[in-house]
Amino acid sequence: MVRKAYPRTPDGRYFVAKDRLWRCTDPRLSEDEKRTHIKALMKARRAVRTAQQQDDDDALREARNAVQRAKEALGERGPVWWDDDAPDEGGLAPHNSSYAQWWKQQP
Repeated sequence: MVRKAYPRTPDGRYFVAKDRLWRCTDPRLSEDEKRTHIKALMKARRAVRTAQQQDDDDALREARNAVQRAKEALGERGPVWWDDDAPDEGGLAPHNSSYAQWWKQQP
């Protein structure tokens, strides 16, 4: 089965999934850096699942913090990775963002 690629904004900052803009990974990261942070993210997500299954609130809090740190390291959360003072529009519906015209043209 071939997965359909998510639409990406023309500037490469966001992709669209479930009618929301999601921040893309910082393109300035090297492949090694990206791989390292993705591994940390996957490990943290597994820890979230385990903590939920075990009903361990302390472990869940730490696992969620680890997810946050990994997402920030990837540039997907926290301070934006671009430097032109454009605001972070992550979480907005594309039709309610500065990408509305672009979104209207998508198939």
